[in-house]
Amino acid sequence: MDADAALTTIVPLSPDRDAAVEDLLDRAFGPDRRLRTAYKVRGSSAPIASLGFAALGADGELIGSIQCWPVALATDNGASVSMIMLGPVAVSPDRQQGGIGRRLTEAALAAAERQGLAGAIMLIGDPEYYGRFFGFSAERTGGWRLPGPFEARRLLARGDAVPALSGTLGPDPSR
Repeated sequence: MDADAALTTIVPLSPDRDAAVEDLLDRAFGPDRRLRTAYKVRGSSAPIASLGFAALGADGELIGSIQCWPVALATDNGASVSMIMLGPVAVSPDRQQGGIGRRLTEAALAAAERQGLAGAIMLIGDPEYYGRFFGFSAERTGGWRLPGPFEARRLLARGDAVPALSGTLGPDPSR
């Protein structure tokens, strides 16, 4: 961890930071971020408040955030399997590569574990990074379809309840 991450405080994400989070997401991912497949998977659902975290700089400024979303795999056999979608993990462009995103991810995964929600967590991301540090893999996601383009190797999951079934991933209608 570098000095920047050491001076960063990770706190629960509160609704009063919504506008700052939106600004951070635009800076980190660009104004076209809402066209990404991950946004289509989440649909219009609200993030899971207890799994959202903010990274605050020494001056209290928002420099990073992570949110998690309720999603479900509508399987080809008619079942629906609830999961958590991790991300986006956003860090201010001038603070990236300093360990802040890793600390945010650790906080969200630890909270999911404490709350009994860690059985099936998925994301779209870099398999080398998320596999090495957090145990995510594409081992059980090969039959999943998403409502937009994606690279199969980047569709990752972890947890004992991750289904190795074919189906379409989307918002969780039960939440």
